[in-house]
Amino acid sequence: PEDMKFFRDETYGKVLVMGRKTLEALPDGRPLDSRKNIVLSTDPDFKVKDACICHSMEELQEELKQYDTNDIYVIGGGKVYEELLNQCDVAHITKVDYKYQADTYFPNLDKLDNWKMTMMSDEKTYFDLCYEFVKYERMK
Repeated sequence: PEDMKFFRDETYGKVLVMGRKTLEALPDGRPLDSRKNIVLSTDPDFKVKDACICHSMEELQEELKQYDTNDIYVIGGGKVYEELLNQCDVAHITKVDYKYQADTYFPNLDKLDNWKMTMMSDEKTYFDLCYEFVKYERMK
């Protein structure tokens, strides 16, 4: 719940960039309220009420020009992170101390020379899960 609150507070009124599968994983598969939702999908027929659909990286880049870069949040999935991480300056990561079976992983920024951890919360717990909020910034 604290992670969801952090996400909600951090992105309220901002621009969210996501892939189609990430959109479908949201509650009821609908865009999030009080945010500009931009969905990247290669399906030319894909449409969603209350979301801007971009069908290519070029179209997405053109759409994003109208927003302050500090207001843009890339929220997934794996392919979208892969395409856009090199254009991000800040990454907000929730590190969970548990090893999950998954088919997609976010890059380990601790192992990349051009990213530096600039903030780490105290360790938090939710039932038996331990986690931390971490902020990374790209070194110029």
